Amino acid sequence: MMKKTLILLSCLLISNTIVAETGIASFYSRAHHGKTMANGKKFNEFGLTAASRTLPLGSRVKVTSMKSKKSVIVTITDRGPRLKMRLIDLSYTAAQDIGMIAQGRCLVTVEPL
Repeated sequence: MMKKTLILLSCLLISNTIVAETGIASFYSRAHHGKTMANGKKFNEFGLTAASRTLPLGSRVKVTSMKSKKSVIVTITDRGPRLKMRLIDLSYTAAQDIGMIAQGRCLVTVEPL
């Protein structure tokens, strides 16, 4: 019985481990500046924040552009992106830090910290 319990516990721990995800990132348009986010605070396009459908509000993640290899650490403050094919929406400054402003979106890896 003890062995089965330990195996079950190990499986639960492994299944709850958050791993890096790869997908398309976009960034908030400037029209969102000052609007209320899911966390109740006003969006600041110059902050290092992001929106995720699945990551907990307040969590911090490292977002790395697969093209430029540049990374930025952001805090999840909102829900989104609205388009299902996108993984994460970044603030303008975060998007600028990884070099994706010109193209508007890019392939990224998102690693929970």
